[in-house]
Amino acid sequence: MLLMHYLTLAAILFCIGFFGVVTRRNAVAILMSVELMFNAVNINLVAFNRFTAPDALVGQVFSIFVIVVAAAEVTVGLAIVILIYRNWRSIDADRVNLLKW
Repeated sequence: MLLMHYLTLAAILFCIGFFGVVTRRNAVAILMSVELMFNAVNINLVAFNRFTAPDALVGQVFSIFVIVVAAAEVTVGLAIVILIYRNWRSIDADRVNLLKW
């Protein structure tokens, strides 16, 4: 497989994730779409590492760093979603305008 195949897969995943972030109203679905975008970035990092410097582990290290940041983002995001649900009994992102203040 060529680098173009990996980049095409990552671009498709990133576009699906971006479409999900833009069009979804449910906060959990938005978080899942952001995770899809992170996974597309991880595919790019590992693919570029494989084709540019196969002996170095730079791409894998950066992708593990992105996974750790994504896990922290999910933890904080789910905590916010749970608190919003406890207060308003809904996780509709359009109804939550209190965070704009």
